[in-house]
Amino acid sequence: MIKLLTLLFVLSTLIIFNQNSDPTKLDSLMGWLETHVNSLKDSTELGVNSRKAVLLSKESNNQKTLALSYKYLAFYHKEYSKIDSAVYYYNKVKDIYAQQNNVQELASSFLDLKTVYTVKADYNQAKIYTYKALELYENLNNQKGLAQCYAHIGDLLYYENNYDEAIKYCNQAIVIQKKINAKKDLALSYRFKANSQLFSGSDLKNALESINASIDIYKEFGETGIPMMASINWRGNIYKYMDRYQEAIADYEANFDNSMALGLERYLIPSLGNIGHVYVMQGKYKEALPYNLQAIDLIKRTGRTRNLWENYMHVAEIYESLGELKLALYYHQLYASELELYKDNIILSLETEAQAKYEVGQKNATILFQDETINQQKRTKILYVILTSLLAIILFGLFYNYRKNQKRSQLLETLNTELDTKNQQNELLLREIHHRVKNNLELVKSLISLQSADLEDSATKDAMIASQNRVQSMGIIHQKLYQGEHLGSIDMKDYFVNLSDGILDTFNAENKVKVECAMEQLDLDVDTAVPIGLIVNELLTNALKYAFPNDSKGKIKISLRQSNPNILSLKVIDNGIGKTTESQSKGTGFGSQLIKLLTQQLNGIMEEKYDNGTSVMFEFKIKSAA
Repeated sequence: MIKLLTLLFVLSTLIIFNQNSDPTKLDSLMGWLETHVNSLKDSTELGVNSRKAVLLSKESNNQKTLALSYKYLAFYHKEYSKIDSAVYYYNKVKDIYAQQNNVQELASSFLDLKTVYTVKADYNQAKIYTYKALELYENLNNQKGLAQCYAHIGDLLYYENNYDEAIKYCNQAIVIQKKINAKKDLALSYRFKANSQLFSGSDLKNALESINASIDIYKEFGETGIPMMASINWRGNIYKYMDRYQEAIADYEANFDNSMALGLERYLIPSLGNIGHVYVMQGKYKEALPYNLQAIDLIKRTGRTRNLWENYMHVAEIYESLGELKLALYYHQLYASELELYKDNIILSLETEAQAKYEVGQKNATILFQDETINQQKRTKILYVILTSLLAIILFGLFYNYRKNQKRSQLLETLNTELDTKNQQNELLLREIHHRVKNNLELVKSLISLQSADLEDSATKDAMIASQNRVQSMGIIHQKLYQGEHLGSIDMKDYFVNLSDGILDTFNAENKVKVECAMEQLDLDVDTAVPIGLIVNELLTNALKYAFPNDSKGKIKISLRQSNPNILSLKVIDNGIGKTTESQSKGTGFGSQLIKLLTQQLNGIMEEKYDNGTSVMFEFKIKSAA
């Protein structure tokens, strides 16, 4: 699905490059986006047309439509694609409104960022942006915006387990929204209120009353998509804790069927996880297991890690109840690790300056987390004792069987099963490692970007941007590894498409330079892909900097093929001005040195030609990917 969307984006971009700016076409495109943004059946076209609108807005230097186009593109990624991409484009929106000093829209963009950071379980950043929005709306005396902020503060307090304070903020929002008749906002506030009412210790009938109020408002507007599904999911949660299990499962299954019908894979997560939890509460552990395992897999693939620790906890409990103590211990350790990350985010959130407005939540959250830590330690000790006893019994049984020369085939089958389980565990851990490496590289890239923003010397700033692109090229590889089906290899064509898109965006060259990946699908191992990716990054950067002066248009062609199992041929060809004395004098020479070192690392040779542009060809002696 992701590859198909990427192909559509590239094709739409190529079409745009061959057209002149047309204000009428841009206005028509913006009108389509406004009327179809919430249409689930048009989700693919939403991504494609948002990208077109971005390019046309840049071409016509229309900052108003550019901000709206980025906002539609961010919404597309939030709901249907990559949550990290949603963060990136919402930041683009924020930056434009900040430059224009458009306080009203800037405040709205802060709340959009709060929403995506909440999905990423980064509650510290979510809180920072919520209070930034609150300050702006207070200065504007915007009652609708103030009510939205109060509701979102209530939502964040829910994740800190400060339920009573959360309900108070939601009630403040509800009073204002009833007064100004902001019904759609009111439906969300009722849902946030019901979230905290479920765990506040009050009568669950109050929580059911609030969530039904949210559902009734959505029905009044004919809403059947994601907002309605979120409220129905929470009503299922309330039914679950009222021991009304059949009604709970009915709500979860209705959401599951709706998500499948609409093609919303990531919204299967709460339905799967909650159905599994209902079966756990009923003691039906075998029925529960496949639901929670499938939920974990979807969480890891979509990056929506907010409820990952809960599903790890349920799976650990299931395996313990089924007597699978090794697997129980393994998932309990994953649960403990993920819960620590969750707690760290909450504690970091509590330490922000904005926390001065509601300090009571910090004490309650700290006490809760301390109690949970103690319970984790006790549970882990018990599991270790049981596991040790089990191993002793197994050793005795093996010795007895050896003496009696019996049941050897059964022993071999047991060992094979354990090996398969270990392989699955190793694959899960390897995906996690690549995920964390990618996040760390993103952090390094952000730090370089922040540092370069303060530089005035152009040569130094160019060097910092080049370093940022090199880090990005490695980060994309690790992202492809943990998102792909094969952990040992990378599809280089897909990687080059993503790499070139990022570099074109860095140089703002989407409307003048086309990058073509003229190659078949080719999988390489990470040790080969990283240096080749860095080489292509340097060549693309050099071409964009020197080959097309004075905003001239051009084309860059990348091809990579494997002529035999041990030889790779790489070509990067542009139709620019070729090698000139001026281009040689401008560079620092570091990129050329890096290319030579990486070529030597891969036992390769390099050849350059300057005829109607620049052609750089390589042959590498490598080992094919497994």
